[in-house]
Amino acid sequence: MEKRRLGKSGFMVNPVGLGCMGFSHAYGEPTEKTAAIEMLKKAYDMGYNFFDTAECYTGINADGSTSYNEELVGEALPSVRDKVFIATKMGITFTDNGSVLDSSPEKIRQSVEGSLKRLGTDYIDLYYQHRIDPKVEPEVVAETMGQLIKEGKIRSWGISETGEDYLRRANAVCPVTAIQNRYSMIAREYEPLFPVLEELDIALVAFSPLGNGFLSGAYNADSKFAEGVDFRSRMPQYTKEGFEAGKVLLDYLAELGKEKNCTPGQLSLAWMLCKKPWIVPIPGSRKEHRLQENFGAGDVVLTAEEIAKIDKLLDETDLPVYGQRK
Repeated sequence: MEKRRLGKSGFMVNPVGLGCMGFSHAYGEPTEKTAAIEMLKKAYDMGYNFFDTAECYTGINADGSTSYNEELVGEALPSVRDKVFIATKMGITFTDNGSVLDSSPEKIRQSVEGSLKRLGTDYIDLYYQHRIDPKVEPEVVAETMGQLIKEGKIRSWGISETGEDYLRRANAVCPVTAIQNRYSMIAREYEPLFPVLEELDIALVAFSPLGNGFLSGAYNADSKFAEGVDFRSRMPQYTKEGFEAGKVLLDYLAELGKEKNCTPGQLSLAWMLCKKPWIVPIPGSRKEHRLQENFGAGDVVLTAEEIAKIDKLLDETDLPVYGQRK
């Protein structure tokens, strides 16, 4: 399994990273702290060396206390800190009335100090602007990130859910190492950005690379998710209509998986890994066998012909997907 270079930073990571969000946020009740830390340690032992979190990934534990995702990551990895690559994000605060975006220099500095404390580290490998704040110009954000790099608080920076213009303007001030955008077989709207990433030598860290689990083959139209605490309960791909629209695709992935002795989920990850050497998916799971399965996708090889056949099938699939931006 060959490592991948994260853009012009030169940092090398294994092909599949771990999105840690689900341990405390958006996928049901948070995992009990000790169990979550133990699973993160197991992930490292499996080979994961790229861990992704964010300051806003929080949840309410059974006892009413708050689960901070960054704290879980920080407490799991101190003994191997020099062997892992930790990414976290700033810029979103959740309130009872929705989300608030703030990428002002003051907020960036306040957030990075909080993240460093929760992660129990004196530097962050990759620090993302979580979402673009329309009130702050990209040059201002980039300048602040550049200052944090000079101060040694972060080693590189990135942008999540960015388009070309914002990316180019930010990169011109302080080189961007990676963007983290939604990308999967069923969410391909950012593919037109690929030539720009190649031109600027910027990596794509793909979040929701399994379509929020839809492409794993582990669920069907009768699957149920907890209302209010599991985002999948309101995702259109998990409706009966969604499964009907995706049936041909899911059936083909199951068939091809048998031929290649891998799972549909591994195929979905291998599809993007084999497309570009600068794509790093970060699927998440709280289950040990699923973590092992996802990591193993780095050893699955697809030919150009197989990728083209899948792309043709995807072009013919009309599937409503949560978060997809037309």
